[in-house]
Amino acid sequence: MDKSPHKVQVSRRKFLSFQYRFIPVVLTAALLCATAASDQTYARTRARLQHIAVPQVLTREPSVTAEAACLIDVATGRILYAKQADKRMRIASLTKIITAWIAVRSGKLDRVVTVSAHAVRQEGSSVYLSAGEQQTLRNLLYAMMLRSGNDSAMAIAEFLGGNEQRFAAIMNQEVHKLGLTHSHFMNPHGLDHPEHYSTAHDMAVITAAALRIPLFRKIVGTKFYTIPWPNQKWDRKLRNKNKLLWMMTDADGVKTGYTRLSGRCLASSSTRAGRQVALIVLRDGNDWVDSARLLTYGLTAYERRNVVDLVHVRMRAPVRFGQQNTVPLKALGDISYVFHCDETAAVEMKIVKLKVLSAPVRKGQVAGYVAYYLHGQKLGEARLATAEAVKAKGLLGRLRDLFMH
Repeated sequence: MDKSPHKVQVSRRKFLSFQYRFIPVVLTAALLCATAASDQTYARTRARLQHIAVPQVLTREPSVTAEAACLIDVATGRILYAKQADKRMRIASLTKIITAWIAVRSGKLDRVVTVSAHAVRQEGSSVYLSAGEQQTLRNLLYAMMLRSGNDSAMAIAEFLGGNEQRFAAIMNQEVHKLGLTHSHFMNPHGLDHPEHYSTAHDMAVITAAALRIPLFRKIVGTKFYTIPWPNQKWDRKLRNKNKLLWMMTDADGVKTGYTRLSGRCLASSSTRAGRQVALIVLRDGNDWVDSARLLTYGLTAYERRNVVDLVHVRMRAPVRFGQQNTVPLKALGDISYVFHCDETAAVEMKIVKLKVLSAPVRKGQVAGYVAYYLHGQKLGEARLATAEAVKAKGLLGRLRDLFMH
């Protein structure tokens, strides 16, 4: 016998009710399976990296398989290594570095964001946000940078920019302020688009700028983070996808990336003895090992030095009416720069200005300025100050000097 329409409607309601109760369970199971698979991948990759030993010190450039790469000293901005660094390429989820860089400077980290249906529909990596779900901007940042959530990236973009297009315009404006002209962004997450591109160099400069912000540095160096999961009995447990955080003692960031068209991309960073370097590798099938080697090279082949201490000043300033005609000088200042271990001897010094002093002369009195250069590039200027005091002559001595001159 056929069921009555009333019974059919009741059955459908029961089925739909069961279906909606069952969906979160399925999503949770998917997350757990993904985590288990991720753990196995971590173990395999860690074993492979340990098998391919990375020396603690590398003073020569290592060979890498990346199509493009750029290594930068974060504090000074000096490029330490480059391979096709200005080649226009797809950057996949490395795009989220720019999105996060804008967000951490917004001053709205504790504001609540309501996730839109459009954000939920984004393809690729996701933390399974729901339409209408509310999260703080801070939580969305962690979800985006640790788990590469495209839904989180779009929610951030819509909150800060109003919509995807306006936020992309903000991204382009902010990058241009850094003087970068080889990048163009169409979305906040990095899904493939023909007009969405950058270079290893541009991304290295952007990453270094972001790493100078303490909160950004904290987020990308976080291994685990928990954010609420509304209407569920459990929270979302986020584990950072960046395997270098477990594989290198000094590693502290930054972001993984992959699409079928971009290939494997990785932004990474490492800090040793208070000095941080950041690296971009694009289309690199051996990204973990290449990155470990290049980061080690950047930290051990280069060192930060005060340029003023590298060149000894051997000059004297003329003194009028003093008990001595000249006074020795010394350079004062702190011009911090990163040098390769074999290039400090190439630093040159040129006098910018030298005064004729009149006695009495105080110790430490500024007598001029000196500039420092490396391979023709100006590194900065320092003050020339007197290394000792000079007493003035008596009245007869001063008259004699005036008569003689």
